[in-house]
Amino acid sequence: MDYKTEYQRWIDCPTMDATLKLELSTMEEAQKEDAFYTNVEFGTAGMRGVLGAGTNRLNIYTIRKANVGFAKYILTLPESKEKGVVIGYDNRHMSYRFALESAKVLATYGIKTYIFESLRPTPELSYAVRYLKCAGGIMITASHNPKEYNGYKVYDDTGCQLIPEWGQQVVDFVNEVEDELNIEVCSDEQAEAFITWVGEEVDEAYYKEVMAIEFTPNIDKSDFKLVFSPQHGTSNIPVRTVLGRLGYDIIPVLSQCAPDPDYTNTLTPNPEEARSYDKAIAKAKEVDGDVVVICDPDGDRLGVVAKHDGEYVLMSGNQSAAVYLEYILSRLQDAGKLPSNAVMYNTIVTSDLGELVANHYGVEVEKTLTGFKFIGDKIRKYEKTQEKQFIFGYEESYGCVIKEFVRDKDAVQAVLLAAEAGAYYKKQGKTLVDVLNDLYQRHGTFKESQIALSKAGASGAARIKEIMENLRQNPPTSIDGVKVVASEDYQTSKRYEGATEIDLVIDKSNVLKYFLEDGSWIAARPSGTEPKCKFYFSIIGKDVEDAATKTEGYHKAVLEIIGE
Repeated sequence: MDYKTEYQRWIDCPTMDATLKLELSTMEEAQKEDAFYTNVEFGTAGMRGVLGAGTNRLNIYTIRKANVGFAKYILTLPESKEKGVVIGYDNRHMSYRFALESAKVLATYGIKTYIFESLRPTPELSYAVRYLKCAGGIMITASHNPKEYNGYKVYDDTGCQLIPEWGQQVVDFVNEVEDELNIEVCSDEQAEAFITWVGEEVDEAYYKEVMAIEFTPNIDKSDFKLVFSPQHGTSNIPVRTVLGRLGYDIIPVLSQCAPDPDYTNTLTPNPEEARSYDKAIAKAKEVDGDVVVICDPDGDRLGVVAKHDGEYVLMSGNQSAAVYLEYILSRLQDAGKLPSNAVMYNTIVTSDLGELVANHYGVEVEKTLTGFKFIGDKIRKYEKTQEKQFIFGYEESYGCVIKEFVRDKDAVQAVLLAAEAGAYYKKQGKTLVDVLNDLYQRHGTFKESQIALSKAGASGAARIKEIMENLRQNPPTSIDGVKVVASEDYQTSKRYEGATEIDLVIDKSNVLKYFLEDGSWIAARPSGTEPKCKFYFSIIGKDVEDAATKTEGYHKAVLEIIGE
């Protein structure tokens, strides 16, 4: 793809959007190359990228191209024009405009749309697809990415992001579009006949489902304080409404409640980064809060900080999920309501601790590839066969779902669970960290961490590819002096134990995983949403200090192996 030719095609376009035209006219050569050296990738669940002019950017033209592909896919489904598509959007720059552009493209193909009257969290979009019995859904969001990004995610009729089999059909239709600058789009007036605006009815139905999750109804909340931040995103109204109605003392970080696309009052909107909690922890110290919760901008991920021994302790996604599991399963068991065929889902890069908690209660665990669509697809399968009963699903990246009326990560559900568990254990004289430490005593001490190497642009993409290829061609036999006893390559669907090859029954993905002699494991995968190569560490030690020391050694060893 010749970036100079593509750039010239765009700047010469007589109908070019005026704002994009101005950006094009001021681009330096390096900017031109990055904006046009490739097309913004439409993966099997949608696309995410930097906003701006260019084929490698998100703008009205690349959004239209994506919608042509999705529209053609929707038309392959029965009664899809009348069933229609629900469209949601978050607080980011261009989100509302992209939602309207999506509706106009679908209207051009005769497809009815339902658009939320204002911003809503991603899990409510998933719920709305099911509630309105639509053929699919679209969510305009870049989740926890920086303010320069936006994105486009597509959903099936169950509210689940499209699994690869169906997502590839959309990709194929998208790739058929040769000229994104001349896509036929109906006028605003013509689109009106196909658009229905939705709001309070769906909100109330969703709130009702979330509130019904309670495992300990009427729990005493009188001395429990929850500090909450939506990080300038979509979860502000849903979370405060649900927990307020249930009687929780929820204390908002008011400076982070406005839906600001520039995230003015947060260092980062990503709950995976410790600095995103600064203002929330400051508020907790001011009011003596028990638990701090922050949602990412589109309200599908939740980060948790628990007060423990006078300090505020940040819990990882793996740690908080293990505590949620302990609370859910122990409460169900105490009530005699734990199904004999219960199943929990997590992914190949989540800690082993959650699996050990589930197994302790006799709950089966099934692992999927990274991506909540795989968990949603598992729920769909057993919903039909009734062979197993879903009990919980989560990823290490701070996302979980408790009840299957949503088929994506749901931070609104998770906030309720964190609050309920926090209040319940406080009555027992325990913090959430105490519960985690109890789990370590029972199952072993785990330390989970990540290295995320940012590699932007064409050279960055090449470097990420090189790292993965080198690991495949020269697999490590030991890491930090500890023997690799087995490895798994999800691209070839093989597990290697010495000279033995074992077939893996799981979808293919560019992921490598190394199992170490001490019970730890390390995995490598390119991010599907950011220009990063990620390394996941699940390290087991004799105690917290030992696990931390070993983790430091493994981090250093991996960077040496890959030459960083």
